[in-house]
Amino acid sequence: MTDTPGTSVFARLEPLLEQVSKPIQYVGGELNSTVKDWDCGGFGPGGEALTTRWALMYPDAYEVGVPNQGVMILYEVLNEREDALAERTYAVWPDLEALMRAEGVPQFTVDAHRSIRDFDVLGMSFSTELGYTNMLTALDLAGIPLHAVDRGDEDPLVIAGGHAAFNPEPIADFVDAAIVGDGEEAVLAVTDLIGAWKAQGMPGGRRELLLRLARTGGVYVPSLYDVSYLPDGRIQRVAPRADATGVPWRVSKHTVMDLDAWPYPKQPLVPLAESVHERMSVEIFRGCTRGCRFCQAGMITRPVRERSITGIGEMVERGLAATGFEEVGLLSLSSADHSEIADITKGLADRYDGTQTGLSLPSTRVDAFNIDLANELTRNGRRSGLTFAPEGGSERIRKVINKMVSEEDLISTVAAAYGAGWRQVKLYFMCGLPTETDEDVLQIAELAKKVIETGRQVSGRRDIRCTVSIGGFVPKPHTPFQWCGQLGAEETDARLAKLREAIRSDRRYGSSIGFRYHDGKPGIVEGLLSRGDRRVGKVIEQVWRDGGRFDGWSEHFSYERWMTAAETALAELPVDVAWYTTRDRAESEVLPWDHIDSGLDKEWLWADWQDALDETEVDDCRWTPCFDCGVCPQMGTDIEVGPTGKTLLPLTVLGSGREAMLESHTH
Repeated sequence: MTDTPGTSVFARLEPLLEQVSKPIQYVGGELNSTVKDWDCGGFGPGGEALTTRWALMYPDAYEVGVPNQGVMILYEVLNEREDALAERTYAVWPDLEALMRAEGVPQFTVDAHRSIRDFDVLGMSFSTELGYTNMLTALDLAGIPLHAVDRGDEDPLVIAGGHAAFNPEPIADFVDAAIVGDGEEAVLAVTDLIGAWKAQGMPGGRRELLLRLARTGGVYVPSLYDVSYLPDGRIQRVAPRADATGVPWRVSKHTVMDLDAWPYPKQPLVPLAESVHERMSVEIFRGCTRGCRFCQAGMITRPVRERSITGIGEMVERGLAATGFEEVGLLSLSSADHSEIADITKGLADRYDGTQTGLSLPSTRVDAFNIDLANELTRNGRRSGLTFAPEGGSERIRKVINKMVSEEDLISTVAAAYGAGWRQVKLYFMCGLPTETDEDVLQIAELAKKVIETGRQVSGRRDIRCTVSIGGFVPKPHTPFQWCGQLGAEETDARLAKLREAIRSDRRYGSSIGFRYHDGKPGIVEGLLSRGDRRVGKVIEQVWRDGGRFDGWSEHFSYERWMTAAETALAELPVDVAWYTTRDRAESEVLPWDHIDSGLDKEWLWADWQDALDETEVDDCRWTPCFDCGVCPQMGTDIEVGPTGKTLLPLTVLGSGREAMLESHTH
């Protein structure tokens, strides 16, 4: 059954929805969603459609994908263009997947329920590598060949983006292209290029379009590069193919400067079904220069670019009016580091005083949190839990990872929080960090006990709680730890068992300390995918064929399935899972992502890795002289931070009428 391109498949989908769990996630129609005419861009002289059509996919369940800021921003940026349209699609649960296969219903968008295969581009945003199998499900359901090499002119271009795209090699067989860095300007440039190619009558077909994209220097097209290997399995080199003239050796990341010029999303989506974040979020700055050595997000998003205090105020005002949400999340990698955070929180708290609107900082550094900030965040009576991330249990390991937070900082911060009326604090740590010993991890138990004891003393109460949450450390590309071996799954589990025993065995505190952790197995799979090369693609495909779906969900994840698939797929090669995960790399080794330019000099990253081994800390370059990491000069960018000296007041205070407004003017 073939429909005219762009036709809705909802009539075929609707009867299936009453047979699945959570059918509401597939129906669309959210507040602020957009459905545009399929041919909104008009027609060329030969009758060819000139609209560039994007299907944007967050390859996870609707409830996880719909609040994703990146997809939401690109959706709006593209739909503002008259010659483009963008719709969204998410991974379908296995119950609907089975019914869609049985009834021949293709992967569809939630906006107009159009088949993904009808679009020009399927843009995939990967914030984690564990979404790769969901990508294959979507391609297969859409009727798009899994391998890029098998696609024809009528198939969409499959483009990967998001943080995981900084090492696109494990999915090189399945994607036509990858774009790294900020997406706003990049998707518009790709739209221009596709539009021009269409207007010319699509000369040279798919290959010509891919060549044009690659020649811009900002789009990586894996099929235009050859990879050669040494006998021991290491990469010899990655080079443009002889027939790919004009294609660069290295592909650069995109960096948006002046965030105030990009105040998106202006009309945030309001999900119909429950989602993981029920709030309106505003990104207050992008990038981080704290230099935590484990943190890929901080390294690849340099330099720091702050949104101005007035820009933030306008976005909050417009977003609340457009959504009706009652909580505003001030997002960034470390929100309390904004140079004007005190004025931002006070200004917003003043503005929304007496209303139902609450503020939250989803990520707060221990040494940037203070009680004034805490009081502004809870002025409207809301006290959500506070989360801090010391990351390492001992002072020594915190030096290794460059997380410059002392035990004293942590204790004084939680004392302030408990003293101000909080009852619950969550602490996040990692296990398996480079050079870590059992002793470093057991220090987490001692720290948690001190936190409880401090809370009891300052509050005079016994109902103080502290939750210790632990994730396994996975070395990531473009960080100083990209060379280090990962801790094995069994060693991780053994270390965590000792920690659990240390917490539970002390009866004075054990019942007040919650303990949450992930076992070491998913981390090994994530490690395989994050530092893998093209040969890992066969493993991903085998796992998917064996039924792998939703690998980021513990109830769907199967370590055995991944290990069995790896054994089969890598059997003829001199590499295995341990080679990719628990092995140390030498400085001279060609890493699979070396041809992706994040702006960071490899020499600088190596020097920082040596500093880690020496337990040497490095300051934040926002406030100290440049450390020459390479980003600013190479990328033509610069750190953009305040203070601007502007304030959010005077302004009408929304909750308390004229008297409050007059009072605020006199202060």
